[in-house]
Amino acid sequence: MTDRLNKIFAVLPKCESFADIGCDHGYIAKAMLKSGKCKKVIVSDISAKCLKKAEILLATELLNGSAKSVVSNGFDNVDYCDVALIAGMGGEEICDILSRAKNTEKLPKTLVIQPMKNCDRARLVAVDCGYAIKYDKLFKSAGKFYNLIVLEKGSDTLTEEEIEFGRDNVKQRPREFIEMIEENIYKLNEILKGELSKETKKTVIEKIKKLEKYV
Repeated sequence: MTDRLNKIFAVLPKCESFADIGCDHGYIAKAMLKSGKCKKVIVSDISAKCLKKAEILLATELLNGSAKSVVSNGFDNVDYCDVALIAGMGGEEICDILSRAKNTEKLPKTLVIQPMKNCDRARLVAVDCGYAIKYDKLFKSAGKFYNLIVLEKGSDTLTEEEIEFGRDNVKQRPREFIEMIEENIYKLNEILKGELSKETKKTVIEKIKKLEKYV
């Protein structure tokens, strides 16, 4: 597995059943079974063609019944599992998946999401769907920053900072978070060197000041 997938796998808890929504190659599902973290996995994707990659990887497990493959838009056709993963999608896609499954029996006890963008929106929708955030921290892999969020059924209230940056990042200030903030400040300062309208310049300066309190 890639470094990104290994970091996601590391936060997945032990469970009876695991679902990988939008599984791509199925590497994490394979690792869940091989490591003994779970007894059964479901791999799903909205595309039968994309799902074929996971079916090839999990051919033995599909035959012995420890794995199940299903074409599904989000949780629509997925049996209930204790733990589910939605990784490598945009935050808006994750929001759509969760919103459609809200108030159904589909949503798992533990949900792990790794949005590629729009993480603030994903946090809000997850909490609105009845989840509490248990872990929300940045990691860096292959020169890129990723948000990794672990949620459990429950209630939660987020501050504006936590919505935008993630609770653990704001409270613990991990190295990766500081590095990302410093990079963003640098990029904004570079923008200031260009030709900007008075209003745009003011907005950029305000963004820089907002970020500077974290470093």
